[in-house]
Amino acid sequence: MTTLIITIFLLGYLLIATESISKINKASFALLMCVTCWVLYAIGGYAADGLSETLEHYLGEAGTTLFFLMGAMTIVEIVDQHSGFNFVGNLLHTESKRILLWRIGILTFIFSAILDNLTTTIVMIMILRKLISNHNDRIIYASMIVIAANAGGAFSPIGDVTTIMLWNNRMLTATGVIKELFLPSLAAFAIPAIILQYHLQGGIQQPEKDDINNTVTTVSKNHRRVVFLIGVGGLCCVPIFHSITHLPPFIGILLVLSLLWIVTDTFYRHSEKNTKRVVSLLARIDMSTILFFLGILMAVSVLAEIGVLTTIGTWLDTTIHNHYLVTGCIGILSSIVDNVPLVAGSMKMYPIMPTGDMAMDGIFWQLLAYCAGVGGSMLIIGSAAGVVAMGLEKITFGWYMKKITWVAFLGYVAGMAIYWLERTLFFN
Repeated sequence: MTTLIITIFLLGYLLIATESISKINKASFALLMCVTCWVLYAIGGYAADGLSETLEHYLGEAGTTLFFLMGAMTIVEIVDQHSGFNFVGNLLHTESKRILLWRIGILTFIFSAILDNLTTTIVMIMILRKLISNHNDRIIYASMIVIAANAGGAFSPIGDVTTIMLWNNRMLTATGVIKELFLPSLAAFAIPAIILQYHLQGGIQQPEKDDINNTVTTVSKNHRRVVFLIGVGGLCCVPIFHSITHLPPFIGILLVLSLLWIVTDTFYRHSEKNTKRVVSLLARIDMSTILFFLGILMAVSVLAEIGVLTTIGTWLDTTIHNHYLVTGCIGILSSIVDNVPLVAGSMKMYPIMPTGDMAMDGIFWQLLAYCAGVGGSMLIIGSAAGVVAMGLEKITFGWYMKKITWVAFLGYVAGMAIYWLERTLFFN
């Protein structure tokens, strides 16, 4: 039965990876894979006496990540619908293509650490379309956005789904991941930016200010400022809330969402059908993404429960026994397949130790956060940010692999080298 469960998991993974070919949403395959694996687990008699308790245990673990994501996505949607991000257009004012590349990259790097790399990519590409009309130039900028978004999300406890998972499960601390992964993540962004700037020549014609901010129509300036302050400011304070209360981070997210909900409902209390009320905006949340993560996390839990991941982890530890090589390979693999199941699997493979490289904020967990986050930039299908950019800007797999893959790889390796130097010289 173990072999059959592994086969179903690999088949489901293959179908997820070929979503662009089948044109069937990957969430459907993830859910089917999850259900099939758990059915086989049940009829295989692995835990006949405690099946419900086992299922509820893993569902509780997955729920902490899912509620965090749903809350964060809703907060960002509220801020966006209140034109909270339109000031970005003013910050990008320049007539130089190369300066614009750096400004877009830096803002993306910062925003993805505060928000998340998927939302940041969408927002920045929407702004980019108002700044650059030439498609050949725009796909270079879009590729830079993907690299910067993934790098920025890697050093923040709330910037990437995989980092959120590690933080929620107490494998990382907010202070540790920011302190030790900031410079490696910065290198993973800066080195590709240095190279890609030479692909851009000449200047650009700056569009009118009103064209950049043409979505500001019905929201007053005071309302926009209040929503932005509570929403983005609240997201920034979630790590502080967690460190003070020791409650799971999703509780902090729900606190911010509840405050934002009350404030916006107060704004529109005399207009029940206002489209900017939270009740209306909830319909805009991408539930297929949430269900995809649910299916993946619960399917990986089956592999953990039957001992497959422990066996693989033991083999890697005894065969390679080098955290840099193991996590480096995981990062490269994350450019081919989704990094969520890779990190979820790694979390189940290795136990948290009280001391050493496998302890909280140990080398292995920090490298895993960096490699899984940044490694996805090496292929356009390797991250949620890349898939979104691919769809919005019609970037082909072949063009990205030819022009961008080697650039992203250089940044990836440079970041790992800087992390090694940090650990050797300062944090050892």
